[in-house]
Amino acid sequence: MNEVYEFLKKCGTYYLATMDGDQPRVRPFGTVDIFDGYLTIQTGKSKDVSKQMEANPKIEICAFDGDAWLRLSGKAVLDDSIEAVDHMLNSYPHLRAMYAPGDGNATVFKITEAKATFASFTAPPKTVEF
Repeated sequence: MNEVYEFLKKCGTYYLATMDGDQPRVRPFGTVDIFDGYLTIQTGKSKDVSKQMEANPKIEICAFDGDAWLRLSGKAVLDDSIEAVDHMLNSYPHLRAMYAPGDGNATVFKITEAKATFASFTAPPKTVEF
C-alpha cells in the first residue's frame, strides 16, 4: 500500500474511473492519503463522483509518472468521519478553503479489496494487493 501511495503522490494527478449506471466516468483526481490503515481519497459528498462511488463502489485508478504506470482496482468505502477528513485536509491544506471536517460535504473514501499493478515497457509487471 505504501508503494502505491508514494507512486500516486509522485504523479500528483491520477485518473479515477467510476460507473454512472452503465456509463463509465473518468476524471482527474489529486488527493491521496493513508488513514487508519487504508489508502484514502477525498471528494465532496455533493459531487457526482461521490454519488457514483456510493451507488457502485467498484473503482479503478490509473496514473503515469513518465516512465511507469499504475492501475489500481478496488472498492471505495465511505468514511466521512471527522478524523478521516481532518487527516486528509492536513495533507492538502489548500482544500480547507472548500472543505471542513463535519461540514456535511467533505468526505473520504477508503480503498478496500485493492489490487495494484505497476507496469512499464522496460520491466515486467508487479502486482500488489492490500
